[in-house]
Amino acid sequence: MSSNPQTPIRFITQQAFASRLTLATLTGRPIRISQVRPSSSTNPGLAPHEISLLRLLEAVTNGSTIEISYTGTILEYRPGLITGSAPGSGASGGVIRHEIAATCTRGVSFFLIPLCLLAPFSKAPINVLFTGPGVITSATPAGDISADTVRTAILPLFAKFGISNNIEVRILRRSNPAPRGKGGAGEVQLVFGHQVRLPKTLHLLNPGRVKRIRGVAYCTGVPASNNARMIEAARGVLNPMTSDTYIFSDVSSAPYLSSTDKANSNTKTKTGIGFGLSLVAESSTGCLYSADVVSPPSGGAPPEDLGQQCAYQLLGSVAAGGTVSSVAASTVFTLMAMSSEDVGRVQVGKDVISTEQVIVLGRDMKAFGLSGWGFRESADSENGIVLATPDMAFTQVIMAPTLPFQTGLECIGSVAANFARTETDDQYDEYIHLTSESPQSEHLLRQFGKKVHDDYLSVVWADNEKAELDDKRRREQEMATASLTMPSTKNQSMNSTG
Repeated sequence: MSSNPQTPIRFITQQAFASRLTLATLTGRPIRISQVRPSSSTNPGLAPHEISLLRLLEAVTNGSTIEISYTGTILEYRPGLITGSAPGSGASGGVIRHEIAATCTRGVSFFLIPLCLLAPFSKAPINVLFTGPGVITSATPAGDISADTVRTAILPLFAKFGISNNIEVRILRRSNPAPRGKGGAGEVQLVFGHQVRLPKTLHLLNPGRVKRIRGVAYCTGVPASNNARMIEAARGVLNPMTSDTYIFSDVSSAPYLSSTDKANSNTKTKTGIGFGLSLVAESSTGCLYSADVVSPPSGGAPPEDLGQQCAYQLLGSVAAGGTVSSVAASTVFTLMAMSSEDVGRVQVGKDVISTEQVIVLGRDMKAFGLSGWGFRESADSENGIVLATPDMAFTQVIMAPTLPFQTGLECIGSVAANFARTETDDQYDEYIHLTSESPQSEHLLRQFGKKVHDDYLSVVWADNEKAELDDKRRREQEMATASLTMPSTKNQSMNSTG
């Protein structure tokens, strides 16, 4: 007897495309995305990098079905079982070769981060080799981080969830965005051999102090002096902050691509020429803050300006506060939601939780039936209040009137193995109803009523208040018992004396 297929979760536009596909694969819920660039007269529908991501998900899963409309503006994705590089699933010698077309404008991190989120729950280890004329290992103008930042600032965070063995990102050939930001002809390999049933619960509340800064200055097809100039400019800003600063220099030749001209098919041209800088600051408690800059594809940016820009960007990431940077926030929050049924806690800064990426992620998690997030004031903050309970959806929490500089985030894990579990509470729907009709709703602040705040506050700290009340009653009973026994003891002593 065949079971009825699940109704797809509906989304509109290509916003958070990779994140929604990742959540769908993790939870096993089908999704339907419509209105994908419908107004574009030249390139409507799915972009080349989005098609490539779908091909990658099909390669690392078994039983996935992908349906795309004729115009490419509607996508329906039904995920299958995450098999990784298991034999018989398309892997050759235990390695899946994923080729990216030359028309891709996104960095390889666009593919690496979703794959890293799927890898811990895979049936077999994941070993994927990204190759082809479209692989860009550096940061991109589209906002993608470099492969170096994924290796030094994203992968180490998995160790905090108990996932640390046999995890590596290998940059085999470097590349920068080619002219018009397309292609690069780099080569990157991801090895993820640590699979778990449930990640450990995260408790990360102390950001500590920055104790060291590490970085990689890279250049492809340009003189090595560009690296030295970037490093000198960056150290001029960072050395007064901390003396333990070391930036590695990596110089490589530009990759060659065969000419697309049929008349000169045997000629090869250089591509992926440029330079960039990746910096990572590590605190005394293991928190990581990163920054990325890259030369524009059109050129014209002096290395000194890029070095100073990256250094100031790193200082801004540290100044944002919290234990998680904006680059790693989505990864950490997703792993927290997929962990065991326990309350995980992490301290985040106001500038991190107020980004559009995090807001959309919280709304998508609610749509997939994952547990909500709650907020309370951080001990290091001077203002702010407890905003919500862990049962409340984050999309309603983020619209609070005032957010403290550093806010404590609480998240109950939803247990990835139980896809059908959904926790909702209609009690709060009559108080707060967040609409998406206004385009400014992503960034507006919404006033919470006192009744809502009191209800949330009582639920958040119900256990603590109950424990305090029990202790108070126990102390009152002990004092009452002592006051009753003291006169009787005195009378007995007087009678014995008489």
